Amino acid sequence: MAEQEKLRIDKYLWAIRLFKTRSLATEACKAGRVKLNGQNVKASSVVKPGDVYQVSKGLERKVIEVVELLYNRVESKIAVTKYKDLTPKEETLAFKSAFHGSVLTRDRGTGRPTKRDRREIDDLNESRFEDES
Repeated sequence: MAEQEKLRIDKYLWAIRLFKTRSLATEACKAGRVKLNGQNVKASSVVKPGDVYQVSKGLERKVIEVVELLYNRVESKIAVTKYKDLTPKEETLAFKSAFHGSVLTRDRGTGRPTKRDRREIDDLNESRFEDES
């Protein structure tokens, strides 16, 4: 293979703007959050058009198919044409709905919450997230 034909997965994920930095993409590979056919991928593994990767970023889970190789980071309008997003709609909607829930607020001027208040707030938050799951 010619040198220009080889492309590492961490560099590709950075170039298509799935990760802000290449080192974050490398760390994701090392942590097992990037998979090819259900198998963990090393950061140095070679990307080929047609490969389907499962990428986890925090709560977000994406399934992408490589359409074309991209060697340098480019603007997002160009980057989105280099891969196909195969993420199921249900997962995309569930991820977005996690950020549109109600926000707990306290009345202004009530002071710092007591230990008992904090426990009640934590219990309320836990039950709210269990309901969304």
